[in-house]
Amino acid sequence: MARVVVEVMPKPEILDPQGKAVAGALPRLGFTGFTGVRQGRRFELEVDGAPDEETLEQARKAATEVLSNPVIEDVVSVHWAQES
Repeated sequence: MARVVVEVMPKPEILDPQGKAVAGALPRLGFTGFTGVRQGRRFELEVDGAPDEETLEQARKAATEVLSNPVIEDVVSVHWAQES
C-alpha cells in the first residue's frame, strides 16, 4: 500500500513555543550545537491503489485546504513515502 507524506511547518514569522521549549531543553540534556528548533506536523495518507500523479495532486489539495492552516502554516512537502 502506498503512502503520501505531507509536512507542515509554522510560517517563519509565527512564534513557535514548542520549538523554543525543545531548543531550551536540548543543551540541558547534553545536546549542544543547535541554534534553534521549529516544530511542525507530519501526516501520512494511505492510498488505495497504485501511486499516480492525480493522487499526489489530491494530497496537495488536501494539504492546503484541510491539513494546514494557511494563516499560520506552510505546506513544505507533499511526496510519496519511501518504503523501508
